[in-house]
Amino acid sequence: MCLSLATSVAAQPRHGIAMHGEPALSSDFQHFSYVNPAVKKGGTINYGVVGTFDAVNPFVLKGMRTSARGIWDPEFGNLLYETLMTRSADEPFSLYGLLAKTVEWDEDRTYVQFNLDPAARWSDGKPVTPEDVIFTYELLRDKGRPPFSSRLAGVDKMEKIGEHGVKFTFNDKANRETPLIFATATPVLPKHAIDPEKFDQGGLGIPVGSGPYKIKELKPGDKVTWERDPNYWAKDIPAKVGFDNYDQITVTYFLQEATLFEAFKKGAIDVYPDGDATHWARAYDFPAAQNGDVIKETVKPGLPTGMLGFVFNTRRPVFADPKVREALSVAFDFEWLNKTLFGSAFTRTQSYWQNSSLGAHGNAADERELALLGPAKDRLPPEILAGTYTQSATDGSGGDRKALGKAVKLLGEAGYKISGGKMLDKDGRPLSFEVMSKNEGQEKMALAFQRSLKLIGIDMAIRTVDDAQYQARSNSFDYDMVIMSYTSSLSPGAEQLNRWGSQSRDANGSFNYAGVADPDIDRMIEALLQARSADDFTAAVRAYDRLLVAGHYVVPLYHIGEQWVARWKHIGRPDKQPLYGYQRPTWFDARVQ
Repeated sequence: MCLSLATSVAAQPRHGIAMHGEPALSSDFQHFSYVNPAVKKGGTINYGVVGTFDAVNPFVLKGMRTSARGIWDPEFGNLLYETLMTRSADEPFSLYGLLAKTVEWDEDRTYVQFNLDPAARWSDGKPVTPEDVIFTYELLRDKGRPPFSSRLAGVDKMEKIGEHGVKFTFNDKANRETPLIFATATPVLPKHAIDPEKFDQGGLGIPVGSGPYKIKELKPGDKVTWERDPNYWAKDIPAKVGFDNYDQITVTYFLQEATLFEAFKKGAIDVYPDGDATHWARAYDFPAAQNGDVIKETVKPGLPTGMLGFVFNTRRPVFADPKVREALSVAFDFEWLNKTLFGSAFTRTQSYWQNSSLGAHGNAADERELALLGPAKDRLPPEILAGTYTQSATDGSGGDRKALGKAVKLLGEAGYKISGGKMLDKDGRPLSFEVMSKNEGQEKMALAFQRSLKLIGIDMAIRTVDDAQYQARSNSFDYDMVIMSYTSSLSPGAEQLNRWGSQSRDANGSFNYAGVADPDIDRMIEALLQARSADDFTAAVRAYDRLLVAGHYVVPLYHIGEQWVARWKHIGRPDKQPLYGYQRPTWFDARVQ
């Protein structure tokens, strides 16, 4: 990559960019619709999380999942490092200026130029420069973890333009989403404050950022305290009005979820997102919840369901055969689990983009989609093409003979048979594997699965490990099966390469937990990345969804369709909830209003 002065190609600088079509907000917008623009800043909030931390660099493998929360954080906000542009939570995929005041590109998106805001500053007062941007991409290429390390693969040239511009000219490895990824998926790091030689070595030195907060105190594994920077350069730009409202944010770490909830009940933690239906229904009988000091809220975002489930590590020979994966999925008694553990509160998930126009479930493949699939359509069951496929259901008895019989039949087609009460392959080896879990909730679901499989002679072990071991083994794919959640948005894009693309199968630290390497899946990811129209995009995502479901890479669990969150009443929020659900960086301390 080169750093040089050059003349910009004539283009009209724009305030925003959308994946498809135009951004909803005009260039004179004053703030996002889901904030309180008149909010008075001040006060505090105390967050709680389960886990630990021993680093402040989430961009390298060593600190990937053990960095202090808030540094690079979709839930609490990017408190320390910022991106060139920022996303609107009320649009599928539209970006507006942050470090970059304007952006330029051509119709084919062969390049993008970001024009930095001259006012942008690091917390030590030094300006944010094009040199910082170029330094960041080169540093992450050489020292970063996936996907940051591969971003420059799609760049032919990177150059400084004038005093404030930085231009990326793309090669044939890029796609139409690439400019948006460069705008919002990579932090900008301070060249003057980072030693490249030590960047990947971890540590807990207090970093310099451009964001709204600075680290006040670090207690490794216990607590990180953030204080709002009164000199934050972007506090008045439109995309940041109504955000970053607390003077102090504290994130406290707990070893167990139960301990975290007890701290919430006592008022030591201010917000508790809840994902357990039984817990949500029964656990809020303490005085503060009964007298109104704690508020329970149900939020319905306009998002797809995503996918939570038991993930097969297909790198392991035991799960290489899709017939085996399908058989185990059929044997799983979701109906018994849902009734016994969750009071029948949940709905079984049928696809990765269920409850949206992007999902294959309930939508038959049209001619556009069939053309995209090409010969791959011949490997898909008719019901998946028709959009009528559903996960195998049981009678909820905990021992449905029909379902178990179907599972045994599928395993027979894969070369297994029951002998002496054990499921054996053609060489007499038992079908056995281990599920790695990380908490009591996962362990309970695994025990239910274990119970079903034992009925047909399959030995499934369960190993619950601590957070550090869980993260290390997840990074290196050291497990047979693991329970994972794949979030889905209305704008799936390059992140799919890191989840399901062949290039990520053997990249430690990627999110390709299932170990998938399928040329047809690669083609569908490329199709959704290159789609120019909304119709082409929808067709590509649906085709992709069908291939993932047909591959039986995951035993689907459930989705809620809602966000459940409890908060102490002194934590206020704007009246409007955007498309992507509640946004904690827009909340505020009502005691100072």
